[in-house]
Amino acid sequence: MVDIIKINDNTYEVPIGYRPGMRVPGRIFVSSALREMVEPGTIDQVANVATLPGIVKYSMAMPDAHLGYGFPIGGVAAFREDGGIISPGGVGFDINCGVRLLRSDLEAKSVQPLINTLINALFEAVPSGLGATGRLHATDQQLTETFISGSKWAVEEGYGVEADLAHCEENGHMAGADPAQVSVKARKRGRPQLGTLGSGNHFLEIQRVEEIFDEDVARQFGLFKGQITVMIHCGSRGAGHQICTDHLEVLSKAVKKYNIEIPDKQLACAPLGSPEADRYFGGMVCAANYAWANRHIIAHWTREVFNKYFPDANLDLVYDVAHNVAKIEEHDVDGRRERLYVHRKGATRSFGPSRSEVPEAYRKVGQPVLIPGSMGTPSYVLCGNDRALEVSFGSACHGAGRVMSRSKAIKMFTGKNVQAALNRDGIVVKATSPGMLAEEAPQVYKPSGDVVDVVHNLGIATKVAKLVPLGVSKG
Repeated sequence: MVDIIKINDNTYEVPIGYRPGMRVPGRIFVSSALREMVEPGTIDQVANVATLPGIVKYSMAMPDAHLGYGFPIGGVAAFREDGGIISPGGVGFDINCGVRLLRSDLEAKSVQPLINTLINALFEAVPSGLGATGRLHATDQQLTETFISGSKWAVEEGYGVEADLAHCEENGHMAGADPAQVSVKARKRGRPQLGTLGSGNHFLEIQRVEEIFDEDVARQFGLFKGQITVMIHCGSRGAGHQICTDHLEVLSKAVKKYNIEIPDKQLACAPLGSPEADRYFGGMVCAANYAWANRHIIAHWTREVFNKYFPDANLDLVYDVAHNVAKIEEHDVDGRRERLYVHRKGATRSFGPSRSEVPEAYRKVGQPVLIPGSMGTPSYVLCGNDRALEVSFGSACHGAGRVMSRSKAIKMFTGKNVQAALNRDGIVVKATSPGMLAEEAPQVYKPSGDVVDVVHNLGIATKVAKLVPLGVSKG
């Protein structure tokens, strides 16, 4: 086996030859300290992805990368429209798991005395936990409209405002949805879960802006030191999981039908342009739009809670980013503009000012890139950079990245001790079960600041603000 090669302080290469059949090298973006936290299996997955047909330039892994299904979590890969593939493993089961950031006109000193009250109210207002059902009981027709229109449907139903849409990636809904590719089972799982947080690493967090790194960009994003912000992290719930599961079964057969050799059955895929690929893409878009609507509804109920205690408060949307999705984008490859299917699995789009996809409000600086912490550690707001287009197809990391399995975390920590430690640090936390707190203890993740420093030093996203948690509602 060929050893990986250090390119610079924040880039390691997995050369062609590390694994038979690699079409391109792999690139892992980590510092020397974080390199020690990357499991051998994650490196193997980067190499495996590099064997897929039509892959362009590199198979990539962000500094938060860890072992995933097929692709590593934190993986990025782009495939040519002609001769390439699409793979559910490059998107993930929680399609369009993402982050939404609301900025307020409130200062922490006025909110801090009510943190306990606010977290309790948010916990009641936004259902959370495994299999949780929501306050909204969507009809089958409403569910179909959600799959097609995403956040736009939510606004039309009275959740949020029109101005929010301009501050969502893809304006809160992707084109290409095909509700016919959503099974009855996926519909049954998704219908009662609109407006729910879910479980695992999903959260609703009240934060304080502790540090501003770039005053000019922070001003563009509407952020200031001492400000209260709210971060929402969740995805497409049971609907997205079932859509992925259903199409994985089909694409597992497509690999044999189209004679595609894959080193791992979890890399099930289909050639772009094939019926199987088109159907998966249509279903995936439905799940992505569902997730945008879901975060939109949660944001609306969050505003209602704040307005109950601060009637004149405004919570405006800074931005909403997707983490698990395949997008059709144009990029320069070897001096030529090409249409590519960019898979980002546990990775955030990080477009700079040259891209028309960046909202008009941020066109002078680049899009907001939202990197959540890990319940007790800081979150970060960064700014997309045109440098990312050269390095990573306009992509950055999406979080801190696990270094410990959930089963091991439960053996090492108790929910009671995790909650007590957070309380000592002045952080209020409310969760559906003590076990969930143990699984999500801050120690099971990489240091968020170290992860963010890598993408900042590479220039693919630059630091704007540091947000620290005051209160957390967990699934």
